[in-house]
Amino acid sequence: MLMSGNSAGSEGKSAYVLSRGIVTLFAIACGAAVANVYFSQPLLVTMGRDLGMSPALVGSVVTLTHVGYGLGLFFLVPLGDVADRRRLIVAQLLLLVAALAVVATARTAVMLLAGMAATGLLAVVTQTLVAFAASLARPAGRGRVVGRVTSGVVIGILLARTASGLMADLAGWRSVYLASASLTALLALVLYRVLPRHSGTAPTTLRYGQLLRSTLTLFAREPLLRIRALYGLLVFAAFSTLWSSIALPLSQAPYFLSHSAIGALGLIGVAGAMAATVAGRLNDRGLPGRTTGTALALLAASWLPLAFTRSSLWALAVGVILLDLAVQAVHVTNQTLIYDLHPEAGSRLIGGYMVFYSIGSATGAIAATTLYESAGWGAVCALGAAFSLLGLTLWAFTRHHTPTPEVTGSHLARRCESAR
Repeated sequence: MLMSGNSAGSEGKSAYVLSRGIVTLFAIACGAAVANVYFSQPLLVTMGRDLGMSPALVGSVVTLTHVGYGLGLFFLVPLGDVADRRRLIVAQLLLLVAALAVVATARTAVMLLAGMAATGLLAVVTQTLVAFAASLARPAGRGRVVGRVTSGVVIGILLARTASGLMADLAGWRSVYLASASLTALLALVLYRVLPRHSGTAPTTLRYGQLLRSTLTLFAREPLLRIRALYGLLVFAAFSTLWSSIALPLSQAPYFLSHSAIGALGLIGVAGAMAATVAGRLNDRGLPGRTTGTALALLAASWLPLAFTRSSLWALAVGVILLDLAVQAVHVTNQTLIYDLHPEAGSRLIGGYMVFYSIGSATGAIAATTLYESAGWGAVCALGAAFSLLGLTLWAFTRHHTPTPEVTGSHLARRCESAR
């Protein structure tokens, strides 16, 4: 339940105490929303055959979904700083239900592509939920809350392909989107009933155009935001390098694994969800710099066992666990630190940061699949290691920009001026 706490006062502290149950609900909603971006990947061939789409047109399904998601990060997520987040979240979820219904009932390629673009655009409700949870958390425990909510995002991303593949085998690809629409509608109802009417920070009075411009202004003013955004770009480029290409060697000799078996690999990656919670606690203890450096070192090290994927599935499993642990640890640390810069601009900060996440993910996916065709799995691992080592090098040269224990959490929030 959500209980009233001490007054927020002028320091921007949350007026609410979040129970474990409410944080878990945030995590479930985040995972369910973001999964919609990834459901289509194992279903492309079936979708194309059903609707008579060419291979090139089928490939645009994923592209349009991610383009929609990127646009939503910049144009929709900042609305959380001016609107009632509770109403905004429920409205976006209900619109997402409509978009999913369009996809599930599409009879033409145009309807499918329009529905997928709208699904990506509205799935950014995930980031509004993260910002809302962060605003409701007490500063001293904000990292832990962000970590738990992010664990839901991790699980949603990693299990989306597995779940959609299994459901499509049982009841057809349309059942995936009908089921997701039903779950999303249920979550909208539950969230409407249990979320507070006000967040822990007062909404800004900026107009929409000013709101978007202020996102760019925040990047210009805050070195920490720029550095953490670059970390996000590099670690998700490494993340996408693995997950966008791993099906290629596993579907060939010596394994010849089925799509369902490859999708089940996501179950191993769920171990990364543990890192989200642990990283959040370490940030609350004032150790963001050490957490980031350790995680980036693990990320670079993960590519050594991954390089032996063709000869050992055990090596692959070890590499996947290390990589996901590292990526989620950096991601949670990034979000916790940038939110603390300006809690009243939390949606803009997280939305802007996630644009870099999208750029990194797209870069890794395109580079990895292209490189695999021309140079093989070893070259893909070298690419992933390069992204990881760039992140570690960036950390080595920018450690002094990471807040010390004395200026993290509420201390940092009190020190910073309001963004305009």
